[in-house]
Amino acid sequence: MTTSLDDQDLEPAESVTINEPRLWVHKGWTARVIKNENDDGWAVEMILDGQPEPALIGPWTMGRDKKNPKPLDGNAFNTLVKTASEVVLRHEQHLRALLHKTIIVTSGNEPIKVSLRIVPDEDDPHALLSAHDASGTQLAQVTVRPDFKLNSTSANAWIESGYNKPK
Repeated sequence: MTTSLDDQDLEPAESVTINEPRLWVHKGWTARVIKNENDDGWAVEMILDGQPEPALIGPWTMGRDKKNPKPLDGNAFNTLVKTASEVVLRHEQHLRALLHKTIIVTSGNEPIKVSLRIVPDEDDPHALLSAHDASGTQLAQVTVRPDFKLNSTSANAWIESGYNKPK
């Protein structure tokens, strides 16, 4: 279903499809060809529905007249969606890696998995430090500062303290 920009407010975002030379909207993604601010060329931005910033901005090909951009088409749009989706996935993986850290230390002869999960709350930023045995049973969990440094030394010290809250 193709719809005009005026009809967008009447339908849920998932059902809106726009196929114009410089604007494609389909399945949660918007591709928009824009003037490249850095030179005389063109760029394309890919925006995921609900996001304030583009997930991807890249150069766009000039048309045959060497002044106007090449029109968007289905193949180009699908390629852009795939590339932008991969960028979003890598960003989410990176954010997860920043907010979650896990190490395994040995206490006695038993492996203990110690995890730190940062909770980026604006009012109360903190982190949860937890320990699990080899079967996955939680041994302890405490709240720590979000800048707590989890490493084998701090994990072993926490275990040796009887899982008392680190200072």
